[in-house]
Amino acid sequence: MRTSASFPFKPLVIVFIMAAMLAAGCQSTVHETDRKPASNPVHQKAAVPLATFGIIYPMAHPYYETITQNAKEASERYGVHLIVKAPDEADLEQQIRMLETMIAQDVDGIAISPIDSEALEPVINKAMNAGIPVICFESDVPGSKRLSYIGSDNAAAGARMGKMLDEQLNGNGMVIVENGISAAGSSKERLSGMLGYLQAHTQIQVLEVKHNEGSDSTALKLLENMLDDHPHFDAFIALDYVSCTASILAWKAQGLSRYALTIGMMPETKEAIRNGQITTALSQNEQIWGELIVESLYQASIGNVLPLFEDSGMIEMKPADLAAL
Repeated sequence: MRTSASFPFKPLVIVFIMAAMLAAGCQSTVHETDRKPASNPVHQKAAVPLATFGIIYPMAHPYYETITQNAKEASERYGVHLIVKAPDEADLEQQIRMLETMIAQDVDGIAISPIDSEALEPVINKAMNAGIPVICFESDVPGSKRLSYIGSDNAAAGARMGKMLDEQLNGNGMVIVENGISAAGSSKERLSGMLGYLQAHTQIQVLEVKHNEGSDSTALKLLENMLDDHPHFDAFIALDYVSCTASILAWKAQGLSRYALTIGMMPETKEAIRNGQITTALSQNEQIWGELIVESLYQASIGNVLPLFEDSGMIEMKPADLAAL
């Protein structure tokens, strides 16, 4: 009885098993067909940030607003989170604390424009030893373990300023100069490059050089003092953006018609060129630094090798050049 009763049961089991196998196969096929390709994290905004990058400026200043905006746009494309910090004024201890804080937060990469190249070197090395990629921009710390430097060749920029001045004064005249943060590598290199060019190729006399140390009020005061002390100067050279801002204010207030040359480009610099307060400016293509920073930190965070120097180039901007834009 058990034998005869078992016969009709076996075909049912087989049919059930075959149906289950067929259904499973169909389900697998459907899933395989409908599966979407994995999204590429690059150039797409991720729901959860893929990484966190920090940017540290030497101080809060409108000059960096364009760089920050450019970096934020790039970070959205890469799906990363940005932490942007800057002391209210150029303060080395504050900048060091900001860098130390980012190391403690274990961010995925840091970009810094150092106030003092020598003082920042051990802290940059500390970040690198902790496995956090570090790049410098605007001003370099070549003796550190940093992976890359983004910006222009500051010594070459200084020499280019000397040549621009030479062209304006035909190799003769008297000039006054204002520079930025004296301990920053960029300031030292620009001044050295310019003075070297003037000494080698011109008879131009540099009457005085002052450093504003990153302070807008100091920059204006120093410039006003130099204008009083050297009333017969032929040209003013601003080797940083703070000095540039001071010169725009002084030229407007005093109605000066002397030559004024500057390094760095801001929206107000363009307007000053159009209005005649600035004769010519040497742009370092700062408007693309933000994207270069994010791109470099992203590549470093995934283990790719960075170039030691990412040259953003230089462009001389005169009224005719702005008109062509």
